Amino acid sequence: MGFMDKFRHELVDIVEWIDDPQHTLVWRFPRYRNEIKHGAKLIVRPGQVAVLVSEGRIADSFEPGTHTLTTKNLPLLRTILSWPYGFESPFKSEVYFVCTRQITGLKWGTPNPIMLRDADFGPIRLRAFGTYNLRCTDAKVLLEQLVGTDGVYETDEVNELVRSVVASSFADVLGSSNVAALDLASKYQELAELVRQRVASQLGSGYGLDMPALFIVNVSLPEEVEKALDARSSIGVLGDMGRYQQYQMGKAMVEAAQNPGGGGAAEGMGMGMGFAMAQQMANQMAQRGAGPAASGGLPPPPPGAAAAVWFLAEQGSSFGPFTPAQLGELAAQGRLRGDSPVWRSGFTDWRVAAEVPEVGALLGPPPAP
Repeated sequence: MGFMDKFRHELVDIVEWIDDPQHTLVWRFPRYRNEIKHGAKLIVRPGQVAVLVSEGRIADSFEPGTHTLTTKNLPLLRTILSWPYGFESPFKSEVYFVCTRQITGLKWGTPNPIMLRDADFGPIRLRAFGTYNLRCTDAKVLLEQLVGTDGVYETDEVNELVRSVVASSFADVLGSSNVAALDLASKYQELAELVRQRVASQLGSGYGLDMPALFIVNVSLPEEVEKALDARSSIGVLGDMGRYQQYQMGKAMVEAAQNPGGGGAAEGMGMGMGFAMAQQMANQMAQRGAGPAASGGLPPPPPGAAAAVWFLAEQGSSFGPFTPAQLGELAAQGRLRGDSPVWRSGFTDWRVAAEVPEVGALLGPPPAP
């Protein structure tokens, strides 16, 4: 410190803390060689407590207000120093300002998952996080137990300690509550109050701190369990998965058929979905005991088909339904030939494609000999 700083501190006789950051718990007043003039003014604002420390011992503490530092109101300090240089001599003493208002928005969380036995899922791991408020209730205990000689003591320095106490208390409360994992959301407020009481008891007795409020923001399951729950919920909402798949395939097939100019990708998708739906229908009929017909190895005509759709038989299985445009695509691909069996509503049995005029027109002229 330069000469001007030393001279400036010799003239200053007001001790106060104006710049109060949001998350500062303790701030030490800077003074050259810690010398405080006899009769100096000590200004303590609301939400603060001033503590005088001399020769490593806590001498006096001051509540909010304006105080004059003289021998009359410093009996403890007078006993410690014995005032060897006269009653109006400067004395060396450190002044600590301690924040007593609530510091809000501090975060807590479980560093590791909590192992529990759940009624629905069995052994399970849970994580939790939330926020809490912190406040100093005993400045002397806080200085003695945590601050020491630190000039500035932030909440970050005590946050690790508090989060450990919160995580431990939360695990105890959650384990003894026997609340199912799926019901925890309705118990956040109740569980948070139980945790807060446990933490406040430990902090108050050992560190001079209090926790006026604690909030549980979320209790989460492992990611794989959440995905399984999402899948289970989706199945429950959809109901019959077989009907839902048929609906999706039929919808995609109709959209592809209604958009013939959409490119080969859309048409191929429509035919693919049609083939998949036909295969599914064939599997369902096989499960009901309806196999290929004994005569000619052809399957029985599909019941209940619309008059505008066609079915094609290949290797003892039926495929469809197909629109006339899709039959034209099959003919171009070589799957629909003149001897291919086809069927639509109104037919009593399968017919050869070449013998059906509307299908034969899709085959084109016969190849030249």
